[in-house]
Amino acid sequence: MTIPASIRAEIMRRMRAAEAEHGVRILLAVESGSRAWGFPSPNSDFDARFIYAHPKDWYLSVGLEEQRDVIEYPIVDDIDLNGWDVRKALRLFWKSNPAFVEWIQSPIIYIEDGAFAEGVRQLLPNVYSCENGVYHYRSMAQTNYRGYLQADRVPLKKYFYVLRPLLSVRWLERYGTAAPIEFHTLLHLLADEPALVADIETLLARKRQAPELGQDRPVPSINAFIERELHRLKGVVPPVHQRGDVLAQLNDVFHSVLREV
Repeated sequence: MTIPASIRAEIMRRMRAAEAEHGVRILLAVESGSRAWGFPSPNSDFDARFIYAHPKDWYLSVGLEEQRDVIEYPIVDDIDLNGWDVRKALRLFWKSNPAFVEWIQSPIIYIEDGAFAEGVRQLLPNVYSCENGVYHYRSMAQTNYRGYLQADRVPLKKYFYVLRPLLSVRWLERYGTAAPIEFHTLLHLLADEPALVADIETLLARKRQAPELGQDRPVPSINAFIERELHRLKGVVPPVHQRGDVLAQLNDVFHSVLREV
């Protein structure tokens, strides 16, 4: 998935303006959401997310806990731009925050400055909790299925907000590592159900081509798979995640960032 050159240039302009406005340095900036997942509609927003760092002295303030650790802007011209301070990001990484884990795996990168991004990617196998991941993706799938896909007419795009988390759980069960965020890399997990894959591919092609899929009758084969999988996952208790003291490694990344800044 590529970003049009004019949009990329505008996103970069806004990010450099954010650096100047807030006196920060952007360490990593990526595209998230449906464009990074690989199933955007032609009119999907551009969800640009970034991790930034202040100068070292900012982190030595007595009032640090009261200082804002996010930068947010309203959506303008379909560009949704916001970011997290590096300390907030690393704290959430320690908790296997799904958004952060997805950002550092995004295939669409706007900025990668310094050693931060590669440092956290290398730590991902040690930090990430598959146990937390299973509970997160299972809940996401249940919420979207029950909320959108059990009526006589359903918003077809919501199928991907159920299928991606369900396949992510399968990835966690099979490989024991954080699931990739690109939808097409998960489809091999359905290799034993070629008819189902064909129906998903057909729906995916429609989503990529249509500005808005709108509502239509449910897709029986996909609903049947979702119901089977949600029923199966009710009885799944993921193993408790055992990890060493990763805080020291996260602190090392933080200190490296401050030295670079």
